[in-house]
Amino acid sequence: MSSVFSKRLRIAFAPPRYLAFPLAGVDLSTSGVKAVRLVEGTHGLTLASYSEQFLPVGAFTDGEIVDRAAIVEALEAATRAAGISATNATLSESKAYLFETTAPGTSKAEWRTAVEQHLDELIPLPPSETAFDIVEAGHGDPGDKLVAGIGFARRIVDDTLSIFDQANLSVRALEGETFAMARSLLPKGDTSTTLIIDVGKSTTKIAIVVGRIPHFATTINIGGHALTLAVQKYFGVTEAEARAVKVERGIVPASGNEEYLAAMLSTVSAIRDEISHRLDYWQEKETLKAGHEKVSQAILSGGNASIRGFPEYLEGAFRIPVTTGDVFTNFASRDTWIPQIDYSESLSYATAIGLALRDHA
Repeated sequence: MSSVFSKRLRIAFAPPRYLAFPLAGVDLSTSGVKAVRLVEGTHGLTLASYSEQFLPVGAFTDGEIVDRAAIVEALEAATRAAGISATNATLSESKAYLFETTAPGTSKAEWRTAVEQHLDELIPLPPSETAFDIVEAGHGDPGDKLVAGIGFARRIVDDTLSIFDQANLSVRALEGETFAMARSLLPKGDTSTTLIIDVGKSTTKIAIVVGRIPHFATTINIGGHALTLAVQKYFGVTEAEARAVKVERGIVPASGNEEYLAAMLSTVSAIRDEISHRLDYWQEKETLKAGHEKVSQAILSGGNASIRGFPEYLEGAFRIPVTTGDVFTNFASRDTWIPQIDYSESLSYATAIGLALRDHA
């Protein structure tokens, strides 16, 4: 049976909705809740619905639930608008511990058992208080498998599940943000070593992924709002007006634009320098120590990724190609559908879309 025919057959004889895996993702972050629901048609995946609900400042901080009532309300509103009752959900990168190790055996169960025996060497938490998962990442020494893993404090997992329970949402799987972002921004089967830069409102998350599997991730406490504040201070305008100026002018050199550009670059350069430090370490040290390839490209995502001139600015500093991402890389061809969401806005849904794609064969 051809793959095309089998795909059409699977669509034509799809199970009832109450039996089907929900292609849904919910991203809970500092700024708010983003929810997406996908559907598969004869031409491939499309975006069925999406929704965003903002959170009050301080409601969800550094991966910790602070204002439970506000988060539950936002979860309920976002998922109701997107038509979601069961979903995959994210765990904050700021609370994650990525690791890489080798393990003997031929199955995931055997690798997990081997990792558990020295988990305290990989994650700075008591093993009894740690929840972790692993994925195959290549071959190690003869007879061993290279695995990449991620661990969280068990209380973070329990708190996250409890907040979704309170919002009457069934959680199929929890996943780290960087795993989800890589799945949405890179095509299935991609084997490149890529730097993903997610520029949010208050933070910038960076991850180096190999074959769509994160091997390094960290969070920088500078985001797009700092750029908005720089514009606001320079022009003496409201926050809303500053955001509009930021989008319109970006960081593109222009005649008479010198003082404004200097104000913007004072913040952009701080983001650049923080990323450069991590990237240089990988390019010069990690590739030799662990046998990884050097990073060959960078992809921008997040709500502030589409600032004019930003990719070109970073490309000059990093000396690798830098592009703005496409969260619909693994969706149906644009010849058959057009996303109803604005491109710039779609970049803030990379994590939620990657979560939804987890259940897509």
